[in-house]
Amino acid sequence: MTDTVSRPGPAASEAIRAEPHGSVARWTLDPRTTLALLLGANVVIMAPGGMRFVPATLIVGVLLALSERAWRRAVELPVAATTLAAAAYLLPSAAAWPVFGLIAVMAGYALRLVAVGGIAAYLIQTVPPTRFTAALRAALLPSALTVPAAVMLRFVPTVVAEARAVRDAMRLRGLGGWATMLRHPVRSVEYFTVPLMASSLRAAEDLSAAALLRGLGSQARPTSMRPPRFGFRDVVAGLVVAALGIVTLRWRPAR
Repeated sequence: MTDTVSRPGPAASEAIRAEPHGSVARWTLDPRTTLALLLGANVVIMAPGGMRFVPATLIVGVLLALSERAWRRAVELPVAATTLAAAAYLLPSAAAWPVFGLIAVMAGYALRLVAVGGIAAYLIQTVPPTRFTAALRAALLPSALTVPAAVMLRFVPTVVAEARAVRDAMRLRGLGGWATMLRHPVRSVEYFTVPLMASSLRAAEDLSAAALLRGLGSQARPTSMRPPRFGFRDVVAGLVVAALGIVTLRWRPAR
């Protein structure tokens, strides 16, 4: 079985990105390296005392965005992190109100998600599903982990694309906007949720058919036309991450 893609139905065609034939050799990391960075960042940041690793994770996310030439994300990550950090640490000192304390707690948790989201966005934008599945197989992971990960990588962009289509359709009919949601919240949720669920079910059927045609879940081990390989870029990324980790562990705030 090769990496030839069988094009799914129209509901999922916009979300499933075909693997670029000429741009695979650009400055992108091996999918296993990116996945290891994402899992490692989740472990250290979500652990107790993991807030100290947020700056290092943000730096990694910005560097990955710059390597991908995603200039907008490279600017949005530090701006969003600075805003959330100000809400988490400066807002409670402004006034001792319980509402400010609740907002600070939520902003602190959102700050961790934003830091990890920079690496996750790089993984989604640079790793097509075919390369991601090949990388998971090369890492000798069982099918119980490979198949759900491949399906989720394809299905999540499909749901996002369908949600945008439903939102645009609601706006064309004058049902969108914050004013309408505030006046008729239940009706707005109903108008948005029902079409999204129907289109997502159709997209899931298309993705299931495409997965069966590609042999996903078969007993035979498929081969890849471009097997994943570690390179110089992965070594550089590992050295940068190791240096940031050492600096974070050895840094002590001035008292």
